[in-house]
Amino acid sequence: MSQPSRVSMQTTAEPKVLATGAGESIVHSSLWDLCRYFLRLGTFGFGGPIALVGYMQKDLVEERRWISKHDYVEGLALAQLLPGPLAAQLAIFIGWVRGKLLGATLVGLAFVLPSFLMVLAISAVYLRYGGLPWMQGAFYGIGAAVIAIIARSVQKLLPLTLAKDRVLWAVFSISAIVTAWTESELVWVFALSGVVTALIKAPPRRMPALFFAAPWSDWTWITSGIHGQSGAGSLWKICWFFAEAGTFVFGSGLAIVPFLYGGTVERFHWLTERQFLDAVAVAMITPGPVVITVAFIGYLVSGPAGAVFAAIGTFLPCYLFTVLLAPYFRRLSKSVRVKAFVDGVTAAATGAIAGAAFVLGKRAFIDVPSVVIGLVTLGVLVASKKRKIPEPLVILVAGVIGFVIHGTRQP
Repeated sequence: MSQPSRVSMQTTAEPKVLATGAGESIVHSSLWDLCRYFLRLGTFGFGGPIALVGYMQKDLVEERRWISKHDYVEGLALAQLLPGPLAAQLAIFIGWVRGKLLGATLVGLAFVLPSFLMVLAISAVYLRYGGLPWMQGAFYGIGAAVIAIIARSVQKLLPLTLAKDRVLWAVFSISAIVTAWTESELVWVFALSGVVTALIKAPPRRMPALFFAAPWSDWTWITSGIHGQSGAGSLWKICWFFAEAGTFVFGSGLAIVPFLYGGTVERFHWLTERQFLDAVAVAMITPGPVVITVAFIGYLVSGPAGAVFAAIGTFLPCYLFTVLLAPYFRRLSKSVRVKAFVDGVTAAATGAIAGAAFVLGKRAFIDVPSVVIGLVTLGVLVASKKRKIPEPLVILVAGVIGFVIHGTRQP
């Protein structure tokens, strides 16, 4: 990524340095500069939510100095408190700091759009050639690698979300067991986890109240998925389901996986377990927010229109939460009960990821070679802590191995 020049030129004006209320100095940048940065980050930013927020800190706070550290930390805290994708919410908040509602809208679109378009292209290829042995063989290896990546992500999340807190460890364990046992993510488990944690860590003096089809085109390909053409009713159902996911799922990008599994596979039967695992794999091999996998799922169900409605349903809640609460966040962030509630929900989300890894692993590890691929992938990820190997590269290698082993014969 390009960095601002540190050498002043006679023909170039000095960057305008501004003082912030927190006593920091920042370099003036236009909203267009910020949009270009997030367009690039959304195109080339691999590594998941933790890596993406790290890129933002390094590029925007430390090197370019476009955003003050105070604003960055406040945005990160707000993104952690709210449901929805962490990196996308932080990007929207940064856009809000620079340009209020217009800035939040343009930056959010710039960040999400590149990976969304990539997923549309992958979805079209998958829908066209998904039944061919070479693609089935590739995803045979990719599926095993994805389980290893999810397991490694859980391992890294544990010290970040639970530390040595016994209450949060208990919440994590219960959520993991419930998810693995029921093979679905239950929203009431998340909500109850937050309430119980808040009551234990910050017991109130009194119990508070907690509140938190039009005509369609005749272009059948726009709404055609793996089950044929869908109507407007299916599109609104897709939008509503993914809006629930964007509204109630806390934690890392992978936290949405068990919720989506419970809905798309168990509840609505939109996808088979194999297809859902492929959807998670697509999210791993594309840059930008991990939750962009919703576009792949929406495409398989109802074509390009389904992808659009799924993306809108997922990202609209986090956008609204961010722009509506950003002006009042300082008061919200001081609430001990709010923080305890979010800690409990996040611990439950981490447990749900662990439970989902177990459920999906039963489908991905169908024979000895797939188990070997998964174990080797996990070993490589653990061994490469200091020199991190890009996850898309790991998945690509696993896909090639899967094709070599399994691609020439029907599964």
